[in-house]
Amino acid sequence: MGSSVPLLASLLALTTSALSLNPDDPNVCSHWESYAVTVQESYAHPFDQIYYTRCTDILNWFKCTKHRISYKTAYRRGVRTMYRRRSQCCPGYFESGDLCVPLCTEECVHGRCVSPDTCQCEPGWGGLDCSSGCESDFWGPHCSNRCQCQNGAKCNPITGACVCTDGYQGWRCEEPCEHGYYGKACQLPCQCLNGATCNHETGECICAPGYTGAFCGERCPSGSHGPQCEQRCPCQNGGTCHHITGDCSCPAGWTGSVCAQPCPLGKYGINCSKDCSCRNGGMCDHITGQCQCAAGFKGPNCQERFCPPGLYGLICDKYCPCNTTNTSSNFTSPFFFLSLSHISFSLYCSCHPLSGECTCSAGWTGLYCNESCPPGFYGEGCMLTCSCANGADCHPVTGTCTCAPGFMSEDCSTVCPPGLFGRSCLSTCSCHNHASCSPVDGSCFCKEGWQGVDCSILCSSGAWGLGCNQTCLCSNRAACDPIDGTCTCSPGWRGEHCDEPCPEGTYGLECRERCDCSHADGCDPVSGYCRCYPGWTGIHCDNVCPQGFWGPNCSVSCSCQNGGSCSPEDGTCVCAPGYRGTSCKRICSPGFYGHRCSQSCPQCVHSTGPCHHVTGHCECLSGFTGSLCNQVCPSGRYGRACAEICLCTNNGTCNPIDGSCQCFPGWIGEDCSQACPSGHWGPDCLNSCNCHNGAQCSAYDGECRCSPGWTGLYCTQRCPSGFYGRDCSEVCRCQNGADCDHISGQCACRTGFIGTSCEQKCPAGTFGYGCQQLCECLNNATCDYVTGTCYCSPGYKGIRCDQAALMMEELNPYTKISPARGSERQSAGAVMGIIFLLLIIMAMLSLFVWYRQRQRDKGHEIQPSVSYSQAMHITNTDYSLSGKSLACAFFHHLQYIMNSLHVFTQNF
Repeated sequence: MGSSVPLLASLLALTTSALSLNPDDPNVCSHWESYAVTVQESYAHPFDQIYYTRCTDILNWFKCTKHRISYKTAYRRGVRTMYRRRSQCCPGYFESGDLCVPLCTEECVHGRCVSPDTCQCEPGWGGLDCSSGCESDFWGPHCSNRCQCQNGAKCNPITGACVCTDGYQGWRCEEPCEHGYYGKACQLPCQCLNGATCNHETGECICAPGYTGAFCGERCPSGSHGPQCEQRCPCQNGGTCHHITGDCSCPAGWTGSVCAQPCPLGKYGINCSKDCSCRNGGMCDHITGQCQCAAGFKGPNCQERFCPPGLYGLICDKYCPCNTTNTSSNFTSPFFFLSLSHISFSLYCSCHPLSGECTCSAGWTGLYCNESCPPGFYGEGCMLTCSCANGADCHPVTGTCTCAPGFMSEDCSTVCPPGLFGRSCLSTCSCHNHASCSPVDGSCFCKEGWQGVDCSILCSSGAWGLGCNQTCLCSNRAACDPIDGTCTCSPGWRGEHCDEPCPEGTYGLECRERCDCSHADGCDPVSGYCRCYPGWTGIHCDNVCPQGFWGPNCSVSCSCQNGGSCSPEDGTCVCAPGYRGTSCKRICSPGFYGHRCSQSCPQCVHSTGPCHHVTGHCECLSGFTGSLCNQVCPSGRYGRACAEICLCTNNGTCNPIDGSCQCFPGWIGEDCSQACPSGHWGPDCLNSCNCHNGAQCSAYDGECRCSPGWTGLYCTQRCPSGFYGRDCSEVCRCQNGADCDHISGQCACRTGFIGTSCEQKCPAGTFGYGCQQLCECLNNATCDYVTGTCYCSPGYKGIRCDQAALMMEELNPYTKISPARGSERQSAGAVMGIIFLLLIIMAMLSLFVWYRQRQRDKGHEIQPSVSYSQAMHITNTDYSLSGKSLACAFFHHLQYIMNSLHVFTQNF
């Protein structure tokens, strides 16, 4: 496992380095970047370790020297990839000082940038960059509020207050002007007469039936009646109709519903109520009642007789010298009479019936009535003075005045009534807005506040009065009355010139509304919105600023960072535990933590700094844990806070810092889950096995695990004589000098023996290998079971004991042996053999003791100094022997020796 001390030192230096941005600040993003550092790391270094084990080597007191690969901790320089966190502004933000502020690609013209490419507009402005004024139907920040104004009213883009059109009032301009008022702000009184209604927008009078004129002060003109005087009167013969109902009022001499019938015979006058008084067949005029006498009669009632026309004298024998067309009707002839417009003319003489004096008709004068009346006079004898005024022409007969344009009445002394002009005042004026009209030519004389040919144009803004020659003095966008120049103040202002704001506590039109505010410095004189004290918000300023805002209208964002709260009044930051500074953007000084950074940190060992500035806990580097970061991660854990679970298997050691696995010898892979491939062993399976004869190689130390029947360091040696099987641990049970197969332990019997363990001599009559040969001895001779040699009975000789022998031959030791002497010789040989064998054993034991002592001394000289880490401790039960197994091994070796001795004595 690599050393972690240099690694931790490097990480500590990086994490405590000063950075321009605090990663815990808003809008600060971080990422991990890698870098390489040179470190000193430990590793397991293999070496050849000599050890001893029990074996059948009698010269070394049954102890054999063996070799195995062990490991010791060594150090080497290596390159380690480290990681550090880099802070930078998140996408859409840029660094300003030590803060990350939002970036708007388009400048917020009437607002401020609150998030990437997002402007917070001031009231009355909208659009992506707050450069567009609110549309007519929206108001407020971002123009997000829909106006509630009605009847074409416009709303203030900032406050949302409705600016009513003429003729409407109310908060939403939903109410028309009250009865009797019209115009802007419903301040103008209606001037309509005779029950007329006033248009609440323009002030135009809507006349009741029978009336007309700009103010409905005039009855319908003659010949019309009804609503708007649109109905024509049906009256005839000069009859007049009622201006409202249209009923006819007949003139004198006429009757009927439409005055179409003259008075019945004998009646005349108004309503035909007078009786006629004509005599002598005279006819009564149905209008005036004047009598029209029959020829030869005269007088008011036709009661007098007179000369024929054109004659005079006592006997009516003289002709009248008068101009017959201009003489009076008092002397008309009874023979012919013409009545025309109440004037009678004689077609003949019209003179005094006695003297012949001409009596001129009205309008004529002179001796013969051939001269018209001089100007200023009219009537009979031109004796009447004309009463016509204003340059009117006087009719010489009747004195009737023919008025000049602009005048009317009998004497033309009356000017045309308002709305009429010209000759006989028959033309209607086209002037508007109560303007007066010249009775002569109809030219308009505009009222105050109006201008134009027909007075239909209001004075331009800022002007008023006759001819719009006066300058308005109204301030603060007040409306100026074009008639009298009076100021109609906009909401929030008062005074003659609207230059005085509403008194404290009032607002609106004419400052009539009362403010309803709690924690406020009055209210807006225009809209009534409460001017909340810093730290308060809501319609009535009764709510504290929401979290994160402070100041007037809670419009200032708190600059307190890292969870700090700010005072809603002045924005002073109250830092959360672990932070300090005016805006809480600085963490506690190293060595301190908690509320107001008043608590001292404990002594952290392997940590990124003194302690966490909020909790006071030591922030351990990767691979360490504990309250003081002085403990390595427990086995099976690694990383920051030891939160990661190691994935190493098969006794692999997990690096507590990065979790990398240091595999146990014999294993490879990221998680040490792969065994060394066949033929390889050791750390990272870098060593090649050198085992023979089908032996298996230990992936851990390369030790050969021999196949049955083989032994030695590389399994190149057969089991020593007398042993066989795996690890040569099985003792051969072969007797009588038989060879034991080193693999299976099967006995290969010597000549003359048979049986599983070669424990049986050949049966009588057989000998040789496998006892397969038959003895040929005769005469009760015994056959050697090994060689088949015949041992003849007494009295016989020969190879097969088939020859008789002399008794003397018994004395020849080469031909006859006494049984007693043979037995003694065999006993003496056995004793000598045993003694010789014991001497050999003692010599071997002495040699073994000497060799063992030498090997021990040699082992102390060459033994390397090795230190083991706990992770590298190995316990291999393959090389440990209990007392019981050691005794068994010694017993087997002793049994082997005794078997060998038995064979030796037999052969001997």
